[in-house]
Amino acid sequence: MPNSWGVTKKLRGLNSVQDEESHPLNNTDSGVKSNGHAMEADGNSLDHDTGQINRMLPKEIILRIFSFLDLVALCRCATVCKAWNGLAHDGSIWQDVDLFEFQRDVEGAVIENIARRCGLFLKRLNLRGCQHLSDEALKTFAFYCRNIEVLVLQECRKLTDETCRALSKHSPRLRKLNIDSCALITDKGLAVLADGCTHLETINISWCERISEQGITSLATRCTQLKTFTAKGCPNIKDECLRALGENCIELESVNLNSCADITDQGIKFLAKNCYILEHISLAHCPRLTDDSLVALAHSCPKLKTLEVAGCTEMGDEGFSALCRACRFLQYLDMEECAHISDNTLISIAEFCHSVERLCLSHCELISDEGVQALAQGAAARGGTLKVLEVDNCPSISDASLTALATVTSLQRIDLYDCQGVTKPAVRQLKAKLPHAKVLYYFPPPTPPVAAPTPRQRICRCCVIL
Repeated sequence: MPNSWGVTKKLRGLNSVQDEESHPLNNTDSGVKSNGHAMEADGNSLDHDTGQINRMLPKEIILRIFSFLDLVALCRCATVCKAWNGLAHDGSIWQDVDLFEFQRDVEGAVIENIARRCGLFLKRLNLRGCQHLSDEALKTFAFYCRNIEVLVLQECRKLTDETCRALSKHSPRLRKLNIDSCALITDKGLAVLADGCTHLETINISWCERISEQGITSLATRCTQLKTFTAKGCPNIKDECLRALGENCIELESVNLNSCADITDQGIKFLAKNCYILEHISLAHCPRLTDDSLVALAHSCPKLKTLEVAGCTEMGDEGFSALCRACRFLQYLDMEECAHISDNTLISIAEFCHSVERLCLSHCELISDEGVQALAQGAAARGGTLKVLEVDNCPSISDASLTALATVTSLQRIDLYDCQGVTKPAVRQLKAKLPHAKVLYYFPPPTPPVAAPTPRQRICRCCVIL
């Protein structure tokens, strides 16, 4: 990636003010030559103009301008002159640092120097993918940056419970933490983190395979202000974890349990019972869930806007009909591979869910033209809110569905892959009536007829091929 190594060297040197001659970015296109003097294209010095700017603008204004620059631009400005170098290192403009673009080059020394330079100014830090970082660097960071509010440690795979211990001790203002794929963190780390970071509102523990009921219970009982809980692919998340969340974290608005294969309907009942303001929930690929989970959400979560249940093959019309009647603010429904749903579910959506914007029905093979027509008529009748419809691999829909969908002028994307009953002329007609919409389709080439076998020639006249 361009300039990433130069910027990283610059960050590593944040604890000392460098002059123009030694600056590591003097080999970029920022206009600074190796001797430290800024030059125009015709060879004239820019020092005079820079001096004029420094005299005319107070440093507070320059700092304000610098605060709008990205990391690369800021480091380049630091090469212009000593005054700008000092201003570029001012901690007040380093409140939000995103090192994701430079993840391959970021080592512990970079984080330690940023921490010492920024100190109490730093509030948001993104270290996603910085796999070279160890607990020692995060300990230094936590010690100096005690006002941190948002911290992303996703895919920092070397971090352990020691990082959680340091954050617990020094980061009482932490509100959002992402430790997605930090697989060495265990229940003990999550428990000690919850002891000190009681103001957590958002946490992502996805793919942390060593976190289980003990850690979740500690988190739920101490961090009762949680609004967003994400735990994709955590094999040890079970019903008792959801009981702890449901009983203690009643302000939850978003829950993602994608691929937590061991949770059952009882766990969803525990969660939904007290979480009345829940708006977003993902239960995709939780194969043990049935219509009972949908009924529980319908009874307790009327504000639900997003529901993802792709791959929940035991759910059917009964559960979705109950949900649609109760949760009339639904905007996004992902029912991919819910093979038991039929046109009755689409009729319920058309009748009750007037705010639906995106609907995924891929691989729902019982859906036919009747359901799609009802959906289209409902969307058209309410002025059109439906923007995305995915009906790929639905063999029972035909050109009649496309004729109905052509009346839904709000549609922006329609997926029609492998719909065997749909023809090319119908697709062309749909695209003509909805020219702004992206229609995704695929028609496999016709299978060539099997050629009659031709008799093979004999090798010699005395041979017979049997």
